[in-house]
Amino acid sequence: MKRFFSSVFVLSVVVSMAAQPLDMELLKGMKARSIGPGGMSGRVTAIDVERRNDAVFYIGTASGGLWKTENGGVNFKPLFDKEEVSSIGALDIDPSNEDVVWAGTGEGNPRNSLNGGYGIYKSLDGGRNWTLMGLENTRHIHRIIVHPSNPDVVYVGAIGSPWGPHPERGVYKTSDGGRSWKQILFVNELSGVGDMVMDPQNPDKLFVAMWEHQRWPWFFKSGGEGSGLHMTVDGGSNWKELTEKEGLPKGELGRMGLAIARGNSKYVYALVESEKNAIYRSEDGGYSWEKRGDKNMGNRPFYYSEIYVDPANENRVYTLFSPVNVSEDGGKSFSTLLGQKIHVDHHAWWIHPENPSFMIDGNDGGMAITYDRGKSWRHVSNLPVSQFYHLRTDMELPYNVYGGMQDNGSWVGPGYVWSGGGIINTYWEFLMGGDGFDVMPAPGDPSICYAMSQQGNVRRLNLETGSSVDIKPAGDGETELRYHWNAAIAQDPFHKSSIYFGSQFVHKSSDRGDSWQNISPDLTTNDTAKQKFNESGGLTYDVTGAENHCCILAI
Repeated sequence: MKRFFSSVFVLSVVVSMAAQPLDMELLKGMKARSIGPGGMSGRVTAIDVERRNDAVFYIGTASGGLWKTENGGVNFKPLFDKEEVSSIGALDIDPSNEDVVWAGTGEGNPRNSLNGGYGIYKSLDGGRNWTLMGLENTRHIHRIIVHPSNPDVVYVGAIGSPWGPHPERGVYKTSDGGRSWKQILFVNELSGVGDMVMDPQNPDKLFVAMWEHQRWPWFFKSGGEGSGLHMTVDGGSNWKELTEKEGLPKGELGRMGLAIARGNSKYVYALVESEKNAIYRSEDGGYSWEKRGDKNMGNRPFYYSEIYVDPANENRVYTLFSPVNVSEDGGKSFSTLLGQKIHVDHHAWWIHPENPSFMIDGNDGGMAITYDRGKSWRHVSNLPVSQFYHLRTDMELPYNVYGGMQDNGSWVGPGYVWSGGGIINTYWEFLMGGDGFDVMPAPGDPSICYAMSQQGNVRRLNLETGSSVDIKPAGDGETELRYHWNAAIAQDPFHKSSIYFGSQFVHKSSDRGDSWQNISPDLTTNDTAKQKFNESGGLTYDVTGAENHCCILAI
């Protein structure tokens, strides 16, 4: 009995201690340390470069904040660690005073795992200090344009949240340096700015592509009556929507990318999502348009839709998507500029206004720089902004850290080392490609772990031999298994060889994945209305598994 009361007392003390909130003041002295891996980076969403010193770059990232280099990318320093948000959607350096930098938060490419923002920020000292200037409810800002000669005038393109309707979308303008804002273009509560460009010869003339779209956990729809191309020639006081009357495609429209030739601003390009996606061009400043080409200019418009024009050649056009393609004939035909030379999935691009051989690319694996118009590239590997979905550790000494990253695979590396020089890249081991998710070490056997990629793909790996085997449960041949984009896996805490995996069922293996048995019924709602992921995308089908639904999310 005495032993029983002692056990109860100890248990009650543990429960009481566990219920107490953690005093964060106790952790103030602790500082994070970078342990890697350093062989890759993460999704870059915005780029701008000083005109007075083209070795000074500002780099915005999907969830890793804002970074600055003053030596052409040799090293970087973080600028946004003290702010309340870490997702950057847009950047613009004030052309009349390059110490002034504007940053719009919330990335503008509405994938299933996009990161939200909290308004627009302004720095007066080259990024050392920042002030929140409002527009917090826009949630996602995709474009910023500062007037070239009047720094008090700034245009902001808010794409808004894809997860539902809200009115804080469209184009906002300030005429007092950000102290107040006026919404100067609004279409409806599902339509935001997909792109926005300014005529380099006439700062009162802007083109804005409005895009109606909505995302649900189980479906994505691009397109609707709110999508369209709008033009103003008086700084946003009045707008004209450009339609099939001007030569653009008729019918339902989706996302558009826009570009104006700096050397000849009568040349305006639009990469248009419609029933037949194509590139259109105007040669009279936007008043009339013609179709140029509809092949090899891009895929997945909801995630990309970026088009750029060489400032010295109005017929040289770049389109960003999984690769980067280039046209030398004004968009009629394209060839691949960037395939597998560097990481795929491109979202940001910068071309030097006087030296178009100097370009910077932002992609899902970081950024890259070329000084010879794309013949050779330098991948910048020291920008630590990879996006981990999951992290685990093992019980080794020193312990190891396991994790999977957005579009950068799954990795394992040491938490610390007992050797001089600290943790170096070669200490990290690449396990599996694709989008990396949960990586789970096998208890008691440091040579074995499990790694995952999207849609329930899971492998058992032997870290000593480098061998791996696919152990994804295959089902019974009658019922199709539904695996989430980020599927569920768990280790049995009592049996080292037993693991669990989730589809709509819970699957159990007692032999580390060599065989499986279902141990549950369908635990989801099995709502067929939420199982139309093979039809997802709207105007352009986009079926990657990101909208798989009625699945088990965690075990």
